[in-house]
Amino acid sequence: MKENDNKKETKQAIESDTIKEIGAVETLGEKHKIFCLTIIGEIEGHNISNEQTKTTKYEHVIPALIAAEESSEIEGLLIILNTVGGDVEAGLAIAELISGIRKPTVTFVLGGGHSIGVPLAVAAKRSFIAPSATMTIHPVRMNGLVLGVPQMMNHFARMQERITDFVVKNSHIKKSRFTELMMNTGELVTDVGTVLTGEKAVKEGLIDTCSDLSTVLDCLYEMIDKEKDKEL
Repeated sequence: MKENDNKKETKQAIESDTIKEIGAVETLGEKHKIFCLTIIGEIEGHNISNEQTKTTKYEHVIPALIAAEESSEIEGLLIILNTVGGDVEAGLAIAELISGIRKPTVTFVLGGGHSIGVPLAVAAKRSFIAPSATMTIHPVRMNGLVLGVPQMMNHFARMQERITDFVVKNSHIKKSRFTELMMNTGELVTDVGTVLTGEKAVKEGLIDTCSDLSTVLDCLYEMIDKEKDKEL
């Protein structure tokens, strides 16, 4: 009995550390065991962000996604998003991993999905957004030294093309429309781009559904049930 109590305490301690470190937790509801991962703040890639910035580290998220995909116990994944941009390469890498997961996956945008948060939002098999949340679409930015040469401009264009192609492939928005929203000069005061609220993001075909958490979970459970029916 004491050994079982020790195992339970160890498991709880590990889960607590996991929540603190990467904002992830395994949950066992009435129906299915799911893996909940939060991707919030700035996506931190190869460069370390300052201490005042809330970040999600890609070296934490990538192993967590792989472990969830390989686990025989976890039946589906819920990814909660509230991002403010960050490392484009790291964000796109995470989005690619999410899109390649075989298990049922859903994303739920709370607060906002900014810049690289857009590919992350559309990466799952089903995407949701809260009514009060927003999606901010704008061209790629780059910090640090930028050379004013044609090669650099081509690099920017190729990087933007990768992001655009991923978003179009994993959502219902047309490429021409996404580019139009991205290059809009009539909305943001000191920037280029467009901010879409929850309903507008759905209307544009960027996100599947505008809803709340209970609906998101119901959808994920339904997807898991369908996968189980296929296995029978």
